[in-house]
Amino acid sequence: MIVGLAACECMIYESQSLKDKRAVLQRIMTRLKRKFNVSVAEVDFQDTWQRTKIAIVVVASARVPAESELQHALKYLDSFPEIERTITDIEYL
Repeated sequence: MIVGLAACECMIYESQSLKDKRAVLQRIMTRLKRKFNVSVAEVDFQDTWQRTKIAIVVVASARVPAESELQHALKYLDSFPEIERTITDIEYL
């Protein structure tokens, strides 16, 4: 069993409040969960209105499918114009 974790720091430049940020994040995280077999959560910068860190986690039987699922989820995350991924750390456990 392999657990893949992608921790992504992101900027939401259009956000003017925590409410704006949470609305954007909720929509993106819900779509990621629906489209891919992943878990997603905001793990840092909860009180900062233009910056966030989200964790995307996948569990698979081998490393190759875990890598593939994470890479597809990250590519999908990058398709949202309102959020910019700045730093990404990927680990496999």
